[in-house]
Amino acid sequence: MSSIKDYYTIRLHDTDSAGILFFANQFRIVHDIYEKLLEQIGYGLRERFEKRDFLIPIMHAEADFLQPLKVGETIEIELSVAEIGQTSFTLHFRLTDLGGIIVGNVETVHVTIDPKGMKKIDLPDGFRKKLEETNQGS
Repeated sequence: MSSIKDYYTIRLHDTDSAGILFFANQFRIVHDIYEKLLEQIGYGLRERFEKRDFLIPIMHAEADFLQPLKVGETIEIELSVAEIGQTSFTLHFRLTDLGGIIVGNVETVHVTIDPKGMKKIDLPDGFRKKLEETNQGS
């Protein structure tokens, strides 16, 4: 399975009063790399908002916090396409510290919907193909 990697340094505004990553910010941080994936496969968010031929909201999200992340720590985020269904796809994000220790995992499930009727639709063929290529390392 192919993956996309990026790095992020925890900033003060990412943390709680103890200087540890605030739980909700883990989702915000991984969403940045999700947006990079969309750009790389030709389906950037700006294009999604302009064309509005289909939308891809998150319908489920979960996270595991395995180690506290503190201000100034840099982490590697690895995104992989975990599953591609008929109307949805699942992304997995693995967060590791620079020593290679897994410090967190995030999973998001995205569904494709028709923006007019706000009903689920099949993944568009071109989009599905790009996800499959990412999944295969192309």
